[in-house]
Amino acid sequence: MADFSVGIEEEFFIVDPSTRALAPGYMDLFAASENAGSDAIELKEELHTSVVEVGTPVCSDIDEARHEIAGLRGKLDRLARQVDLRIAAVSTHPFSRWEDQGITAGPYQEITERFQDTLRANLICGMHVHVCLDDPDERIAVYNQARYFLPHLLALSCSSPFWQGRDTGLSSHRAELFKRLPRTGIPSTFQSWREYSDFIDDMVRLECVDSGARLWWDLRPSVKYPTLEFRICDLPMTVDETVAIAALIQALVARLADHHRRNWSWRNYPVAFIQENKWRALRYGSNAKMIDWGRKTQAPLSRLLEELIEFVEPEARRLGCMHEVVNCRRIMERGCGADRQRREYLQRGDLKGLVDYIIEQTTLNTI
Repeated sequence: MADFSVGIEEEFFIVDPSTRALAPGYMDLFAASENAGSDAIELKEELHTSVVEVGTPVCSDIDEARHEIAGLRGKLDRLARQVDLRIAAVSTHPFSRWEDQGITAGPYQEITERFQDTLRANLICGMHVHVCLDDPDERIAVYNQARYFLPHLLALSCSSPFWQGRDTGLSSHRAELFKRLPRTGIPSTFQSWREYSDFIDDMVRLECVDSGARLWWDLRPSVKYPTLEFRICDLPMTVDETVAIAALIQALVARLADHHRRNWSWRNYPVAFIQENKWRALRYGSNAKMIDWGRKTQAPLSRLLEELIEFVEPEARRLGCMHEVVNCRRIMERGCGADRQRREYLQRGDLKGLVDYIIEQTTLNTI
């Protein structure tokens, strides 16, 4: 993998088009894909049988990533329609209950036995973005500094205001649900790749985890690939939002790596500082007023986003992703997914109509 190449994983809910409720359709999609010819795609099962994950290959630039995401969503939608199902790009289903969902057989049954209802209730979908950094110690240095920007990314992506038939008042109820599991949230810093590796070895030896893949932090250095994996984001409803946020992440990693190579450093802020901004992000989404910890002042996300775009612009232009990075401004103008879902719910008058809207948004600009 070349430095700053990118990969994107998206998780989708599987929906019954007549009831708009979740449907245990993973195996139906899998069977359809086996016989789909040119529309065949690699599907990954998740904890619940009503969720499916797809992911891009390693993409050399953001234009390739857009093509892959648009193609995966389009093919997945066509597969779902073949078996009278739909897919929905949203991080919590507006009304289906977690108690009614099936758990995928195999390893997921074993891990559910360990975590019980804390895991069963984790009926959520997200987006994960991998950005390659080949040098392990540089990966750790950039990881340490990228932590500060995680709340900004969450605020842009928030798309889970409804849960089990209610408006939660949050913009990302997914983030609130996920934090109930251990080894989640804003991670601590590490001084080197060796220290990180030793930490994982200790966690495995002490039977806390069976591998580093069980570290479910909002950002983690991958143990499988030479990448940083950004895991904080809700699943955006549209292709355009997914690609814009992924481009911002790619450019941010490149900019922080450039600083590291010049022996410049961003301050490594304490977890508590970053967590305060994460709360503001999950509560208010794109309307959040966050704390600029460098200046020790409050500022609207709109201003902080402009500063972030300006910060990453040199590397964004070098990587050829600036045209996608600036689309983050459109998210601010239109509102994050949570804002748009609330507006649509008011217009349509019921949650089934809202699910229809989410399904429509899921396939905009797909191929």
